[in-house]
Amino acid sequence: MGIISGKGFIDRLNKLKNEVWFDGIKVEGDISEHPTFKGLLKTKSSLYDLQTDSNLTDEMTFLLPGKKELVGLSYLQPKTKEDLKKRRRMIERWARHTHGMMGRSPDYMNTALMSFASSASLLNNKENCFPENIRSLYYKAMEQDLSFTHTFITPQVNRSQMNLEMSENPISAKVVDRNDEGIIIKGARLLATQGGLTDEVLVLSAPTPFWDQDEAFAFSIPSNTQGVKFICRESFVSGESAFNHPLASRYEEMDSIVIFDNVLVPWDRVFFYDNAEASNSFLVQSSFQAFTFHQVVIRQIVKTEFLLGISQLLVDTINISEYQHIQGKLSEVIIGLETIKALLEKSENDAKLDEWGYMRPSLIPLQVISTLFPKIYPRFTEIIQLIGASGMVTLPTEDTFNSEMKEDLNHYLQATDTNGEDRVKIFRLAWDLTMSSFGTRQTHYERFFFGDPIRLAGGLYESYPKKAQVTEIKEFLNLK
Repeated sequence: MGIISGKGFIDRLNKLKNEVWFDGIKVEGDISEHPTFKGLLKTKSSLYDLQTDSNLTDEMTFLLPGKKELVGLSYLQPKTKEDLKKRRRMIERWARHTHGMMGRSPDYMNTALMSFASSASLLNNKENCFPENIRSLYYKAMEQDLSFTHTFITPQVNRSQMNLEMSENPISAKVVDRNDEGIIIKGARLLATQGGLTDEVLVLSAPTPFWDQDEAFAFSIPSNTQGVKFICRESFVSGESAFNHPLASRYEEMDSIVIFDNVLVPWDRVFFYDNAEASNSFLVQSSFQAFTFHQVVIRQIVKTEFLLGISQLLVDTINISEYQHIQGKLSEVIIGLETIKALLEKSENDAKLDEWGYMRPSLIPLQVISTLFPKIYPRFTEIIQLIGASGMVTLPTEDTFNSEMKEDLNHYLQATDTNGEDRVKIFRLAWDLTMSSFGTRQTHYERFFFGDPIRLAGGLYESYPKKAQVTEIKEFLNLK
């Protein structure tokens, strides 16, 4: 079958009838028509339509050897640096379509699954490991253009390093039984972005202590598997008006808790289980970080360009470009943008073939970005708030402009060469990105996208080659 259209994605999702709970009520009927999810799914379907656009075929798709059906290019296992650049152009196309606002556009999980398949040999001949199941799912996902959510995070009950959960009714999802059909999972996982809005849910255990083998597992199952429930947080969609909520109405990605109520995971869907060593090493030793960081950084560059555009438009609208403090603030955004663009180029230029013959981006430049972006993104949103100042507060709604107040608003809220209505549109966009519930979630999301920033910095320190620099200093000082 290969690539699907937006309609194909929506039709298939509606037929799944995933068990999704929102505001204490189980979602019934077509999920694509639910007001909480409608805007996002419409946007997501438009991404799939880009794949089927005949003008974009070479940019968005590729052919597997011996196959006739086109496959989404985000599944491409790169063998050359040109392949890496092809992946970048495709990812950038989807990111520009959503202005970098969708952290879980389909190419993210497609990339993750591709990286797992490319590194599946790490699990060869290891106890309770099934690398062939990873490869099988990878090919199935390509052939059917499946969509995925994932969940790696355990509930925050007790985050001490030596916590032992001994409850007979587990909180964190774990293996509670094994039989001829598969493993049985009971418990919860957190932060499945777009949980219940995809074909599949991929579950991978976080680093696991050797005494906690029951929590050392990885698998992927259909989202409508019996016993799987998605419990949503509060929605940040406050209506369908693109005037009032220009970003939230289109890009609000719901986050959910995933409950596994004695869920049977068939053996052919299990990647590994009861193996803490695999749980602790697979993500680190595989190409997962290199390829997913690569995808994320491309999206973050597009998003930063969008922030720069908003910032400059605010400056132009109220005519404040002559002030040096404004120039300094926008220069901060420019410096950040050009820095991460240069680091991305370095990552691709320094890419090397791994032991399985796949062209892996150089990880260290991407790790630098992963420690930098959580710091500069909140600053960039603050800069937009500071530029907008009091203008970010008094923002009439679309209905107000459609009332008899329109003439007054256009007069009293006008800006340099801009009528009141257009000025409010500009400021509402800045507000929705930086001050609304949607915007503050975006800031928090980018701050913790790859986990604890301190741990990320520690990982960069541990992996960065420093021996040559130390040797140089020792030689300079004639130290032995």
